Amino acid sequence: MTLDDTQPVRIVGGGERRQTRRRAAPSLSPLDDARYRAPGDSRWLLDTFRYPHLLSMLLKKGTSTRYYGSVMGWGWSYVKPAMQFFMYFFVMGVVLGLTRGLELFPLYLLSGIVLINFYTEATRAATNSITGNAALIKKIYLPRELFPVSAVGSAFIHFLPQLVVLLAVSLIYGNFAFSFLAVVKVVVALIILLAFTLGLGLLFGALNVAYRDAKNIIDVFLMFAVWMSPVIYSHEMLRSVVPAWVYQVYMVNPVTVAVELFHEVFWAPVVSEPQIPDFALTNTIGGVGIALGTLLIGQVVFRKLEGDFAQNL
Repeated sequence: MTLDDTQPVRIVGGGERRQTRRRAAPSLSPLDDARYRAPGDSRWLLDTFRYPHLLSMLLKKGTSTRYYGSVMGWGWSYVKPAMQFFMYFFVMGVVLGLTRGLELFPLYLLSGIVLINFYTEATRAATNSITGNAALIKKIYLPRELFPVSAVGSAFIHFLPQLVVLLAVSLIYGNFAFSFLAVVKVVVALIILLAFTLGLGLLFGALNVAYRDAKNIIDVFLMFAVWMSPVIYSHEMLRSVVPAWVYQVYMVNPVTVAVELFHEVFWAPVVSEPQIPDFALTNTIGGVGIALGTLLIGQVVFRKLEGDFAQNL
């Protein structure tokens, strides 16, 4: 029988009438009913999927208010990276002569700079996401992970136009072909960078509530982001000037792994002698491990400190 089963009942006087019988809806266990959950009872990052509407609202806020009141609007998503690209191209490529050492240096530079822009923007936004939403956090309870997740998500949305430009430039240079392996490399690179960035955002976002120095620390750290990965130089240039163990640590850095995967997809197919790192697969596995470890550490620290967010804010 369904919840609204009906049965015909014959009564004196002829005719039939239908008598509706309703069964009570099955009661929910207190563990399953959100009304019985204590504030703070969370499933960590998985909790963000229980609030898809709120997450979408935060994403819309992050994207719609970014250039609010600006004449150019989303055009700044192209202008800023373009100015940064031309600055590095002129100084490193023309003045210091890297255009003679790296074939198609503009494409090599662009393949890395788009990822570095996303990495720095997302990490900085996630670090400030809790303090930036202090008024909301102090009034109601909701999974606080929503704020770093939405900050990284908004930065990723603004990264997509730059990715389209990179793809278009690669097609203009020619000899670029879509393949299943190329798509896999792009997806893996983005997953590595998203996990690593979110982990840093959770870690420093939580620390920034209690110690506002965390914001300044991450700002100083991100100043060196473009120099700590093979964006404006090749990994081979570093191999000859640092100890072997330093080079190996450098190559499993998640940002370096993501940049090199982008180089393999967008730059290597259109040059005659690409400089592909040795042990690329091993480096990628190491980068995945470090990114996931950073995400786990960030989540643990975030959960440990979030009980004092309202008080410290």
